[in-house]
Amino acid sequence: MHRRPRKKHTNIGRYVTCASVSLLLAAVFVGRLFQWQIIEGSTAVEEADKSSSTLVTMPTNRGEIVDKSGVGLATNKTGYALQFDHAYMTAATENATILRLINLLEKRGEKWLDTLPIIMDSKGNYVFKQNSETEIQYLKSKAFLNVNNYVDAQTCIQNLINKYFKQTSKNDNPTAGYSKTDLRKIVSVRYAMTLQGFDYSLNTPYTFAENVSRDTVEIISENSDSLPGVTAKVTTTRENPNSTLIPQVVGTMGAISAEEYAKLKDKGYHLNDRLGKSGIESALESTLRGTEGQKSLTINSNGDVTGEKVTTAPVNGNTVFLTIDSNLQKVASAALAENVKAAQSAQPLCKGGGVVVLNVKDFSVLAAASYPSYDLAKYPSDTAYTNSLLSDSTNPLMDRAFGSAYTPGSIFKPAVALAALQEGIINQNTTFVCQHKYLRFASSGYTPVCEGYHGPITVETALERSCNVFFFETGFQTKIANMNVYCKKLGLGEKTGVEIAESTGVLAGPPEKKAAGGVWYETDTIQAAIGQSDNQFTPAQLAAYVATIANNGTRKQVHLVDHITDYSRQKVVSTTKSEAYTDNSDYSFLSKTNLDIVKQGMRDVCASPHGTAYSTFGEYPVKVAAKTGTAETSKADNTTFIAFAPYDNPEIAVAVVIEHGEKGKYSQNVAKAIYDAYFKLNQPSSSSSSTASSTTH
Repeated sequence: MHRRPRKKHTNIGRYVTCASVSLLLAAVFVGRLFQWQIIEGSTAVEEADKSSSTLVTMPTNRGEIVDKSGVGLATNKTGYALQFDHAYMTAATENATILRLINLLEKRGEKWLDTLPIIMDSKGNYVFKQNSETEIQYLKSKAFLNVNNYVDAQTCIQNLINKYFKQTSKNDNPTAGYSKTDLRKIVSVRYAMTLQGFDYSLNTPYTFAENVSRDTVEIISENSDSLPGVTAKVTTTRENPNSTLIPQVVGTMGAISAEEYAKLKDKGYHLNDRLGKSGIESALESTLRGTEGQKSLTINSNGDVTGEKVTTAPVNGNTVFLTIDSNLQKVASAALAENVKAAQSAQPLCKGGGVVVLNVKDFSVLAAASYPSYDLAKYPSDTAYTNSLLSDSTNPLMDRAFGSAYTPGSIFKPAVALAALQEGIINQNTTFVCQHKYLRFASSGYTPVCEGYHGPITVETALERSCNVFFFETGFQTKIANMNVYCKKLGLGEKTGVEIAESTGVLAGPPEKKAAGGVWYETDTIQAAIGQSDNQFTPAQLAAYVATIANNGTRKQVHLVDHITDYSRQKVVSTTKSEAYTDNSDYSFLSKTNLDIVKQGMRDVCASPHGTAYSTFGEYPVKVAAKTGTAETSKADNTTFIAFAPYDNPEIAVAVVIEHGEKGKYSQNVAKAIYDAYFKLNQPSSSSSSTASSTTH
């Protein structure tokens, strides 16, 4: 009998086989997928991230420095910078690109950043650059070339050439076709790139040139195929629109040094950064600098950049408003220059001077001039100009307002009077007799003299006429220790607290004399009492001293910063509140009675026909209180002057020092010009050049 085939069972077997195979394949696929995503997933992602993206810094704008009204002192000018982007450069074309770009810029009269401390002399030899000892030392150090300290510039250049021109084969000569000048230029750029870390990281572009013209940028853009990796960025460059107004206070900027970089690299600084070197630019570096941003570059397997994304936006630096009044500053600078020149015609040893003007209420600096001075638009960027300043015997780079201390002379006498009055050594009616010579030490042959024969004299009259004999005896009876307690509280021999670098000065006394290897004698005390001995103070200290007297004994912190805003100047970030160093509200330091006695004596200096400043301020429409000084030095005398006005409600204090100034009239003229401007008296400024001779001491 014929049987029909078992078709049903056959089909079931096939289904089972197919299902088994399918399940097996699925299991294999799931296993691999598990391995890829779970077991190896984190590693794969990490490797992908390393190869496909990197973070690059984005520059920020430095904050600006302006006067109290917003007049620009250190501002930013929008321009173009040329940068090298490591992601777009190749080792094979790097040197050729650098030289091509240098030639293009030099042909167009543009500058590029050349920091290599090796130059070529007139004979075409490599030599070390003058005044670059620190840079040369680093170049030779183990951190870079690792050569002996005695090697010459030629050896250093050859080592750099070997470093940056690699042979690709035995017969290859990578420097072929390059002149000695070309090699030096390429090496300079490559050296700077290495210092910045450009050779090892994609993170930071290298700035090749700053402040490049728009026309040059367009030419570079048109030739981008032959300049791979060269990009033009819109940047800001520092400029000083009022470059001669107050350079010592505004300060300078310069390239970061190796030592500075070692200290600041953890704060985000780079080896091609510029930073503040002096003045407010340095003192408020962290405020002005701002914060860099970051962007992420996406790079494919061929090394091409396929995209970028800003991950952290840059934050601009803050703008600093100074307390300086530009109009008053111009007057102070001009008056100081005019009177120093007038003094020089009478005394060739006169070199310069300084003046500081303070607001009595809060000790803010309204003006601060130093003469001779310099131009921030040229220093230190102009090498020839900078060298002329460095070789100038008058030292125009010196900050004579805050950084130079001078023997004060008789302007020290109000401090001695206050100490003696407060200690009860003298009172308003105490009388000493002046017969020109001081005879207390006559038995030892020491008889210092006064400028006059004043007869019986009290403290107010002694201040008015600047009697040495009265203050010799007052100092002797008060003793140096008591005198100096009050002098320090008045700010003499103490830093003013101003934001920029300043000198501490010297308050003469036994500790100072002992530190110098000497012994203090009572004869030193009487000389200190008239502002001689080793006393030396800055114009800023002298201004704080007279402002403290005018402010009824309360001394505050001298300050140059009024307030700080964001970069746009729309939001106030902080406002300076001047700290009170000496609070005399309860008169525990100086009584009102004693202060009034001294202030009346200072008023008489200007108001009394016998006063030493009467010829200048006797008929002045604003009541001025002052003290004149002539300080003996090893050469010609310094002339000094301190004053405050108005007498009944003080607003402004002035201190002037003219080195070897011949006559006190010159320093008085500076103060008068400042008061004329401040009180808007519109008196002829030409009167400030008067050479009338009145003896002040």
